[in-house]
This record gives sequence, C-alpha cells and structure tokens, in this order.
Amino acid sequence: MAAALVTLALGLSACDGDEEGAAAEDTPAASTSDPDAASSEPTGGDADNEAPAAGGDVAAPGTKLKVGDKAVLPFEYTSEKKGTVAVTVTAIEEGAEADMAAFGEKAAGMTPYFIKMKVENVGGTDMAYASLKLNGVVDGGGGTGVILIGDIPGKCDNETAPAEFTTKGASYETCTLSATKGETVTGASFDEGDAYSDDPVVWAN
Repeated sequence: MAAALVTLALGLSACDGDEEGAAAEDTPAASTSDPDAASSEPTGGDADNEAPAAGGDVAAPGTKLKVGDKAVLPFEYTSEKKGTVAVTVTAIEEGAEADMAAFGEKAAGMTPYFIKMKVENVGGTDMAYASLKLNGVVDGGGGTGVILIGDIPGKCDNETAPAEFTTKGASYETCTLSATKGETVTGASFDEGDAYSDDPVVWAN
C-alpha cells in the first residue's frame, strides 16, 4: 500500500498459555514499520483454502457479511488456546480526532473507528483470557495501513475473554480500535490463520 504502516502502542497487553492475566506497558510508544507489511486488499474466496470445521461449519475465506451478521471462525491465540468462535460485528462507529490524543504525535490527524463485536465460544474449548481483534477496512476494500495496539477507555474497550470462556455458548463483548487519515472505515476483517491471511472474512456497513 502507498501509505506507510504505522504501529501505535498504548497500554499494550499480552498473555500466553502459561499465564492467566495481562501485563500492561507503562508508556505509550509509536513506531513506523515497513509499508510492504500492510494488509492487502481482500480477494475472492477459494474453497481449497477453507479451514476445517470444528464445532460448527466455519465461514469460507473471502466471505462477505453485513454488520450484524455472525461468522463461525477457527481461532488460535496460543498453541494452548485454540478452538472455534462465532464473531458478530455489532457496530462500526466513528470517533473524534481528540480521542487519539493519548497515542501521541504519531496519531496526529487520525480519526479513530470503534469496531464492536460479540464473541461466542462455539467449540467448547478453553480459551480463557484469549484476545481477538479485527482490522479496519476502508472504502474500496483496502486496509487502513495503520495498526493500533490499545483502546480508548469508555469508548472502545479491548477486552480479553473472561475466565469463564471455556465452555460452549460462553460469550463476551469487546472492541477493536482502528484509525485512518482522510479515509473512512466502512468494514472490518478477520485475517488470522493461513486460510484467511490473504482472503479474509469481511463485514461491511
């Protein structure tokens, strides 16, 4: 993509399969990465790349959905946290440039977008404390060229799965923060795993 890929970090958290919790960085930071690492534009589906079903028929790579639709997806957070989840994008909301102030100078001129979703445990495996995020999609189907790590408390709270997210039917709500300069985020994409990395599932308004 022509735009540089910018990584912004605020309240960075991480957890692995051996720790049931999250560690937060104390200081917001920002760095610029190679633009070649930016997400490519979604393309059509390929049945040969479809991930195997587990606990339900999963959405094929390249599936196009509307906000409010549910997609069953294979999900792996660590080697010990994997299973099948149902993701429903419930809203894509535009924020204000002022909301990005805590991210520092790298975020100047950026408009945030709040991708809100409900995540349900379909496979019934233990995925407590796992974290799932979606990427913003702009008009025309391309990525934003911006990767954000963090949230905006009270407006877009990036929640990890609760301790009870270990059984079939367990669910929680979370939000992924996206941002652009001069473009509008009109969709969200799931591109995790080999089957979806080049052909994501996309929700659009």
